[in-house]
Amino acid sequence: MPDIVPTEPFRWIDRDFGNLRRMMDRVFDDTFFRSPTAFSDEGSLALDVMEKDGSVVVKASLPGFSKEEIDVQVHDGILYIKAEHSEEKEERDAKFYRRERRYGAVSRRVALPGAVSDADVNAELKDGVLTLSLPVPPKAQPKQIEIKG
Repeated sequence: MPDIVPTEPFRWIDRDFGNLRRMMDRVFDDTFFRSPTAFSDEGSLALDVMEKDGSVVVKASLPGFSKEEIDVQVHDGILYIKAEHSEEKEERDAKFYRRERRYGAVSRRVALPGAVSDADVNAELKDGVLTLSLPVPPKAQPKQIEIKG
């Protein structure tokens, strides 16, 4: 009696049309078909948010930006950081003329954990890293409970 071997009846589709499927996936994944919001700079800023020594500390990577190009706002527990850099450079010599324009922008909105005091925010830009320290009010800090018994 011959062995019965299960087969996949549509296996040939993947074998013969797999490349076509991958090609169509690339076409429809192209930037032409993306929504306009996909090109937004919102959310393109790398952040670290941590709690340290009674403060919420936020570190943002902003290499190449000066402090004048950075806007930081705190409102209703939401931190908003936006940085824009625009540069125009022109070089001329006897045989060469070049003009360059550069523009870069990043921004990020993030909900801060718990209640923070936006009155005493400390901000420092050093070596391309923006460090914000937002104090947590004493009433919002965790209270240690002693267990008896």
